[in-house]
Amino acid sequence: MTIDRSKARNGAATLAILPAAMLVLCAACATGWQGEERDFRQDMRELVQDVSAYARGKHPGFIVIPQNGHQLITLDGQASGAPASDYLAAIDGVGREDLFYGYDRDDQATPEPEREAMLAFMDLAEANGIEVLATDYCSTPAKVDDSYARSAAKGYVSFAAARRELDAVPSYPAAPMNPRPTADIASLAAAKNFLYLINPAAFGTKGAYLSAIAETEYDLVIMDLFYEDADGVPRALSRADLDSIRHKAGGGERLLVCYMSVGEAEDYRYYWDDSWDDERPAWIAGENPAWEGNYKVEYWAPDWRALLFGSSGAYLDRILEAGFDGAYLDIIDAYEYFEEALGL
Repeated sequence: MTIDRSKARNGAATLAILPAAMLVLCAACATGWQGEERDFRQDMRELVQDVSAYARGKHPGFIVIPQNGHQLITLDGQASGAPASDYLAAIDGVGREDLFYGYDRDDQATPEPEREAMLAFMDLAEANGIEVLATDYCSTPAKVDDSYARSAAKGYVSFAAARRELDAVPSYPAAPMNPRPTADIASLAAAKNFLYLINPAAFGTKGAYLSAIAETEYDLVIMDLFYEDADGVPRALSRADLDSIRHKAGGGERLLVCYMSVGEAEDYRYYWDDSWDDERPAWIAGENPAWEGNYKVEYWAPDWRALLFGSSGAYLDRILEAGFDGAYLDIIDAYEYFEEALGL
């Protein structure tokens, strides 16, 4: 099973200055999408907030980490803007891909303008008590070292992935940064390193996959809920499976956080109805041209939200049932798709 993710291309939003006599709307608001006026960014904030409230209601202390979409941190999408306090209260961390390496091409330094724009938001997150988890895509040892050093200098927790498929435990460095094999990690703030491993296909068997994780010293592991067995059927990991990797090789307890796409539907997921191959629901907006089988969704639509959380078979509910400590929410920047579609 290949786990696909979007490659974000975020920058600070550019807002037009309108005459004072005119009604001023934020750049994310528009009339014309399915005949409705929408604030796409606020819609995403509210989805994350509702996911967080639901999960924490079931499991107090549940960790919520949105990836990318950093402009949501402020109300106007500018690093100098007022913090979006309700949104920040709903999350524990923010993931950011390509901060120092990988923005245009893997193993290539992120251009300075894009890097500085992202760093401004990451620093704002840290100033508001939100932990930054930075994922760079680089494989040259010197660049891997530089990636970790740059994040450490900013106080971020980071991971240098040799492959964008996120399908391996890195061979370099041989051990995580700041390893603490015996330390119990009870909160996101306590984690000093993490492993991002959401595609287990290369391991061959579930046992080999889980053993590879169990043998590491990472404080936090971001992983997928599902593993595809030899028969080709994706099956959810069980609470017993998670218990087998709950402790680092040195004995300390680690955090296990589950990847979950909230801005795209994936046709290899259990919730995909075969009938959608011929006629898709109205809330599926279009296929992501960069990732076959991934479809942009109207993430504010009640039917999509019902698939994500709120019932025994919903995605988040299955994550909670398995015993994960948190959720890593991807495609948070889906609002860009709708803004671009309307020329905003």
